[in-house]
Amino acid sequence: MTAPIVPEPTVPWPTQRRFYIEYRYLDVLEHLNHATYFGFMETLRCEYYLPLLSNSPPPHFHPSQLDIIIAEASCRYFAPVLYGEEILGEVTVARPLGRTSFVLLYRFSRKGGKEVVARGRSVVVCYDYAKGEKKAIPEDRRRAMERHAVDPASEGW
Repeated sequence: MTAPIVPEPTVPWPTQRRFYIEYRYLDVLEHLNHATYFGFMETLRCEYYLPLLSNSPPPHFHPSQLDIIIAEASCRYFAPVLYGEEILGEVTVARPLGRTSFVLLYRFSRKGGKEVVARGRSVVVCYDYAKGEKKAIPEDRRRAMERHAVDPASEGW
């Protein structure tokens, strides 16, 4: 079986974080468990979206400000990651944004950000929890997200 052709990252994304691979993250094959990526994606999503909610950085926002819900999440795995390694996680928004939803793309790499080991994707819906229904993406957030939006096809999606 040949390895998939994965485009090398060309531009850093706006939100980045390094994740050290601890022993507890491993599966029976002694590499990073696939489910762990979803927790990493959640951390990246919070670090990207929460600052858009207020001028105060997290955790200085009120939980009632949170207005998103996840409709779908997926991850593609390209190479195993081992105990003790460190990977770079990145997140950005995909274009085009919808009226009530947007797609976040996640990229995980090692070796100075050149080797992509996994890619993730989530569909995020703006949601009015008090009314129990989806709502339009607030215009100020839409403008902020559109500044960082990338074409998903350029990232292998």
